[in-house]
Amino acid sequence: MDKPRPIIIFKKKPSHGGHHGGAWKVAYADFVTAMMALFIVLWLLNTSKQVQEAVGGYFRDPNGSSRKIGSNTLGAGENFLLTKDDMPKLKDQLQRAIRQMNDFDKIKNQIEITVTSEGLRIELLESASGTFFKSGSPQLNADGRELLITLAVELGKLPNKISIEGHTDSKPYATSGNYGNWELSADRANAARRLMQANGLGSGQVTQVRGFADQRLRKLDNPLDASNRRVSLIVQYVVENNDEQDAKPTAPLNDKKSEQKNLTPPTNSPAKKE
Repeated sequence: MDKPRPIIIFKKKPSHGGHHGGAWKVAYADFVTAMMALFIVLWLLNTSKQVQEAVGGYFRDPNGSSRKIGSNTLGAGENFLLTKDDMPKLKDQLQRAIRQMNDFDKIKNQIEITVTSEGLRIELLESASGTFFKSGSPQLNADGRELLITLAVELGKLPNKISIEGHTDSKPYATSGNYGNWELSADRANAARRLMQANGLGSGQVTQVRGFADQRLRKLDNPLDASNRRVSLIVQYVVENNDEQDAKPTAPLNDKKSEQKNLTPPTNSPAKKE
């Protein structure tokens, strides 16, 4: 009689990691990454605008080939000189900053930015319905102050030199007193300089403050047009290669008549135009 075979029982120990695997590690890594991104965003919100532009410039151009402000490969927030080829980029940047102004819709037709042989020319034009100065005075109004401060903050980030010009129309002043369009044009340019240097523009950036009265009319066919009354800011580009002739500022039309020095407005208020 054969003996019964012994019963062999195989017991398998359950594996604790068999069901979940390593999926939790992936989820944990995603969580840590999200938290790190959150902390970086919170940190950026509390940094200066220059640092924010530097970080943004890196993500827009990691290779460092971009020439925009704040994205130079020299380091975060470091400035660089704008050449003639960079002026269209600066124009776009200034236009974006100006659009953030409170009354942009009110003054948008009074700002003209063009690239010229001198550099980037920014014209602040007066109109029949809107002005940047009080009538017949070098005193800025609220719109003029806000616009010049906005420009000073942006242009102050650059080491490029800047010249400021004042222009009037051909309407004469009242005959009494010794104050006329020559004094007014120079005083308005100088008032713009003082305000801009007090709000971000470097003390050594301004190379010229000039008053041209009505000798450089914007509309020759209409000397009394309001747009002839304006303040012009010229951001001079840096000479590159053989651009010396193009980079030189245009000489005044009449050196004897143009005011090429900083003039302080007289103590007595000037007589207003008739």
